[in-house]
Amino acid sequence: MSHTVHTAPADADATTASTSLTDVLKRVDWHRYVIYIAFFVVFLFFAVLLGDQGFLSSNNLLNILRQTATITVIAVGMTYVIACAEIDLSVGSVAGLASVSCAMAISNWGLVPGILAGLAVGLVVGTINGGLVSLLGIPSFLVTLGMLGIAAGVAQWITSSAPQPILNDTFNMTFGGGDFGPVPGLIVWGAVFVAVGAVVLNKTRFGRQVLATGGNRTAAEFTGIKTRRIKFQVLLISATVASVAGMLYAGRLQSGRFQWGAGDELSAIAAVILGGTSLFGGSGAVVGTMFGALLIGLINNGLILAGLDSSQQQVVRGVIIILAVALARKK
Repeated sequence: MSHTVHTAPADADATTASTSLTDVLKRVDWHRYVIYIAFFVVFLFFAVLLGDQGFLSSNNLLNILRQTATITVIAVGMTYVIACAEIDLSVGSVAGLASVSCAMAISNWGLVPGILAGLAVGLVVGTINGGLVSLLGIPSFLVTLGMLGIAAGVAQWITSSAPQPILNDTFNMTFGGGDFGPVPGLIVWGAVFVAVGAVVLNKTRFGRQVLATGGNRTAAEFTGIKTRRIKFQVLLISATVASVAGMLYAGRLQSGRFQWGAGDELSAIAAVILGGTSLFGGSGAVVGTMFGALLIGLINNGLILAGLDSSQQQVVRGVIIILAVALARKK
């Protein structure tokens, strides 16, 4: 007598379900979620390691948010630049120049001229950067690298390397030194820039044109997008946003100094790339950028509480930047 063996339907269903789950996992773009996973893991690590040293205290967590707010503001502008397949290395120096220009103008002419002077720095630098890149076709890396030195040199020159105090209480309270209700002013500034930046990039025609220009400039031009104008505009935005960040430094620290913002360009680029924006252009994630900046601030704060000195912190920050570039890939 022969017997026929039949495969149980349950086994077939289980195999199909397993295959479907594998296919789903393969289709998920894990690169998009790396920053959120990393933020949670790092936060949990420091919470366990430094819980008894005040890491989880409300004051320390607010301090992390305050310290990263200015970098977040700069990084929002940088997100547009990198999403457009460009780079801006001048933002840190622009912030320093804006801080001293604003401080000097407030001392001589008052509050409103001081704010206008700070913004003018960003507008002028952004116009020069954008014009050289979009009209003359000079690579943005070279243009903004040169502007980094120029802005830093001018800021140091006009102040003779001396700090410029700001005695205007209204300015200091509004630009980072005060609170908006129960919320620290710097956190409000950072949140506003992130919200506006995310909406513009994801929901407006300009945002779509930025991503299209970064993704494939030739194809974007065939669809009628004026890519040169887009490149000019993103560099103008980046410099102007950096000038606002410089005024936030000045308001929080009640003085303008050419050192404010030094090195912020590296932190901003790392935050943008860690946040999921492609280093090759064509994609951008402003909310991810915010988490990238928070991750860097979280690590800096944790290292300080752990007792590491500034040189060791620089090493770790360098590793973060290398990691950010390693995670970047062309989509």
